[in-house]
Amino acid sequence: MPKTAHKVVVIGHRNPDTDSICSAIAYAELKNKTSSLVCEARRAGRMNQETEFVLRRFGVQPPRMCTDVNPKIRDVDYREMPGIPGSTSLRKAWQIMRDQQIDTLPITSADNELEGVITVKDIATANMDIFDTGVLAKSKTTYKNILDTLGGTMVVGDESAVCTTGHIKIGTATPEMLENSVEKGDIVILTNRYESQLCAIEKEASLLIICNGAKVGRTIQRIAEETGVAIMTAPCDTYAAGKLVSQCAPISYYMTRNDIVKFTLVTPVADVTRVMAKVRHRYFPILDEDGKYCGMVSRRNIIALRKRRIILVDHNEATQAVEGFDQAEILEIIDHHRIGSLETSGPVYFRNQPVGCTATIITQMYDENGVEIRPQIAGLLLAAILSDTLVFRSPTCTPVDVSAANRLAKIAGVEIDAFASEMFEAGEKLDGKTAEEVFLQDFKVFMCGDVRFGVAQGSYMTRKNLKAAQQLLTPYLPEACGKQNVEDLYMLLTDVPKEESVVICTGRHADEMLRSGFEKEPEEDGSWTLPGVVSRKKQFIPALMSAYQEL
Repeated sequence: MPKTAHKVVVIGHRNPDTDSICSAIAYAELKNKTSSLVCEARRAGRMNQETEFVLRRFGVQPPRMCTDVNPKIRDVDYREMPGIPGSTSLRKAWQIMRDQQIDTLPITSADNELEGVITVKDIATANMDIFDTGVLAKSKTTYKNILDTLGGTMVVGDESAVCTTGHIKIGTATPEMLENSVEKGDIVILTNRYESQLCAIEKEASLLIICNGAKVGRTIQRIAEETGVAIMTAPCDTYAAGKLVSQCAPISYYMTRNDIVKFTLVTPVADVTRVMAKVRHRYFPILDEDGKYCGMVSRRNIIALRKRRIILVDHNEATQAVEGFDQAEILEIIDHHRIGSLETSGPVYFRNQPVGCTATIITQMYDENGVEIRPQIAGLLLAAILSDTLVFRSPTCTPVDVSAANRLAKIAGVEIDAFASEMFEAGEKLDGKTAEEVFLQDFKVFMCGDVRFGVAQGSYMTRKNLKAAQQLLTPYLPEACGKQNVEDLYMLLTDVPKEESVVICTGRHADEMLRSGFEKEPEEDGSWTLPGVVSRKKQFIPALMSAYQEL
């Protein structure tokens, strides 16, 4: 199994903000220090400029992207059995199947390219085709395969030679009868009868197989060498040799080469299950990210699937969670938002506190576990608190957030106001950015009854930048509404120093909901100014929810 399959993913919501990313990084480190879990912080979407600035500022590598935690083949305990070369004999392939208790074998090249597969059924079919006496020539069987299968010894000739002509003949009849049945190039199975051996050589057979471990006379060896006839001896009798010789053929002759049902490490398990339901095979080859063969997967492996394990931070809404969360095992949820619609299959550790930022909760958890906060981690946690509380201006901010931020600033060695100004300035830059990129910097989807609506937010330190964002985003909102599959869409453009938000919106109920929720009327340009509203979580969403409930 790939090592990463055993890691617990610590991840925030889609379209992550600074709190979502920084809390995931900090909590993954805490879990690695205080538990037996191996945790890795991941992100469910593209980072915004503010978060990128924070990670660069404190020299932290961005978490790897993870947009889907639906179980993949890499999460399954698949069988890491090696492939076998196409030159392998049918009998050897059957022995491998018997010993490894598997009914399908992968055939691979020297550089691990998948060339084909062979099943027990293929081998059974080959063994039942007893009248195909030309099979060794047609399949270009090597003498080495014959020696290995019969346990034989090469007496005359080269064991690397290949059968190219002739049929298999059993030479137990009289020399007179052999003279009429053996043809040039045939493979003749004989005993120690001198006259029969000499007759087969004179008829220009290509190979003599002398059974019962009989010794080959010097005269016969000399004549065979002179005439180019190969000779090998075998310990078995002629009956056994006749039964086994067709099993010397290489599996490349019988294997399936085309339309092979195969999967990759990133094939979703749901897709694999659908395919397996339609195909009678029990084992299927797997290819790695380079297209090379790496193992076999069976129905039993799928049934015994170990779900991906995840820890969610900064959200508990199903609409905000990473794709496939319902197919994963959720171990923990650490959040500071309202309790949403997310359901789990079993009990989990759920920590939800009415503070301004998830990072504040994680700072508390470091203290509770007696773990020292490194300056880098302190910087990330501080940035998350300042971002979520709008430098303590948000009504969601509590004395606990302020206390934690002041302490983290000392550990990180930064001055709060100066750092916050740099951070917000980096986040509100629009240079070279599309409307979609600005919109998705901090976007969340919510449900109220049957209505699905989305709310995005951007924070600005200057009115000039806020107006520029408004001008960029207003014509884009109808398109975003369709892309995000929501009925109504709201964009909060928050003026941090002035402590108010300008709202632009689109959708079937949007204007009506703003009138009902805030008892305001729109400006001449269609926007809505909401004095004192800076928190999406505590001020904007509750008012909208109340309005939607009255629909």
